Amino acid sequence: MRGARKRPIHGRLHAAGGRGMTTTTVADVLRRLTVVFTEFERRLEQTPLIRKLTRGRFEMADYHAFLIGLRQQVKDGALWMSRAASNIDEDHLELRSTLMRHAVVEHRDFRLLEADFVAAGGDLETIRNAEKNIGSEALSAWMFHEASKPNPFGLLGAMWIIEGLGSIKACEWGALAQQRLDLPDTAVRFLLYHGENDAEHIGEFEQMLGMVLPSEAVAARIIRTAEVTARLYALQIEEITA
Repeated sequence: MRGARKRPIHGRLHAAGGRGMTTTTVADVLRRLTVVFTEFERRLEQTPLIRKLTRGRFEMADYHAFLIGLRQQVKDGALWMSRAASNIDEDHLELRSTLMRHAVVEHRDFRLLEADFVAAGGDLETIRNAEKNIGSEALSAWMFHEASKPNPFGLLGAMWIIEGLGSIKACEWGALAQQRLDLPDTAVRFLLYHGENDAEHIGEFEQMLGMVLPSEAVAARIIRTAEVTARLYALQIEEITA
């Protein structure tokens, strides 16, 4: 993530995965998803929390609120991926297996957020007992709704948004938070870890697209799901207040 952050997502994906995939539908979907992600980044940069982080007004209470907000979404992530995998038919077993692997890898990530919260001076019970904010409630309901459909291929668009955010922004945000608040490494492990590892996850994305394309209907659903997920994720960040 540290070196790839400045490169366009589309370019990195083509460099990272999908050898031999020359399907124009895949390339078209990637281009359209890049447009969605660019707008998502712009919206995130305008949220009060991220403006405070990037403009040097970020405080410890903001970081605590940030980790609390992220925990709710991260905890649900492996659950909706598992549900989505269970609804994929036998004609797409490789995609089902890929989603199941992702769920296994990420199902304990929310514990890392808890550890960061405690290392930053927070109380464990506070982060564990916090309620979802309005954006988190909407995002979670949306993800489980989509995951419950037969062959929920549109969720590839959601993964593009969420994994792309980790790849592009996590290290940047983690480094800024650490610098602003003089945090130890043990308090920013989640952000730094995902900044490094989500780039690898998203490297599989083109391969997953190739498993469900070409199909104009599927492509349209992937784009639409990315758009809705981006808006609800941004709402989640907008609603985080110290």
